[in-house]
Amino acid sequence: MTISRARALALLATVPALARCSARNGTIRVGSKNFTESIVIAEIYAQTLERAGLSVERRLNLGSTQIALAAMARGDIDLYPEYTGTALIDVLHLAPLDSPHAIYETVRAAFARSYGITWLAPSPMNDSQGIATTAAIAARYRLRTLSDLALAAPRLRLATIPEFLSRPDGLPGLQRRYGGFHFASVRTYDIALKYQALLDGSADVATAFTTDGEIASAHLVLLDDDRHLWPAYNVAPIVRSAVLAREPRIAHALDAIAPAITSAAAQRMNAAVEGERKDPADVAAAFLAAQAR
Repeated sequence: MTISRARALALLATVPALARCSARNGTIRVGSKNFTESIVIAEIYAQTLERAGLSVERRLNLGSTQIALAAMARGDIDLYPEYTGTALIDVLHLAPLDSPHAIYETVRAAFARSYGITWLAPSPMNDSQGIATTAAIAARYRLRTLSDLALAAPRLRLATIPEFLSRPDGLPGLQRRYGGFHFASVRTYDIALKYQALLDGSADVATAFTTDGEIASAHLVLLDDDRHLWPAYNVAPIVRSAVLAREPRIAHALDAIAPAITSAAAQRMNAAVEGERKDPADVAAAFLAAQAR
């Protein structure tokens, strides 16, 4: 969902771009946005449908949310992975809600009414904003929650990206919701370098997205947003309702795999593609094989 995964696109550049052509009768066209996590989850969906006996055509790496939704509207794709928070805030332009269930129900009803799109079961995976630190720093300063960090901030150095300092859901939002959050120093980095600053000791805490692969690969501690500043960004398949009516096996298959797509699983899969340079299709296949054991 985030620019932080743009470095993976060089690996994924060979994924075909969208072509305007009609799919074969009965073929389910699965799309994705243009970042690692979306491509891997779309592969999980595609392979799950194939295991259910459906014919699948992949149209991955399309681009932004707006491009993916436009492809749905034209009928160029039939489904893709979307995030509840993205739909609520970026598509519907509604205010954040505290409850993940309320967010899901709001976007489910609005998409059915306005777009002819059905949201299937959401996964527990939540790709929201966060703040991460090393296990050593967390132990030294007794950091478990953002409330802990708000108090300890004057002794700590923050690594972040420039936009976090001005966004209402960034540092100003933390200060408003929690109080405190006045760091000893704040340095901004290119989005791909803030974790390196944390790991080489140039910073004590770093802003994060909660399914970033670095959290898993570097064994970082993600602090709990105990006052719920950031809305949930649960992932779910969104499907053209007309296609779902024609082929109900889509819902049966994808609803069954949804609970297994957790934040920890997404972190590991993102790390495998971005850090280990594995192919997204192979990572998705390994994930599904593990669920079958």
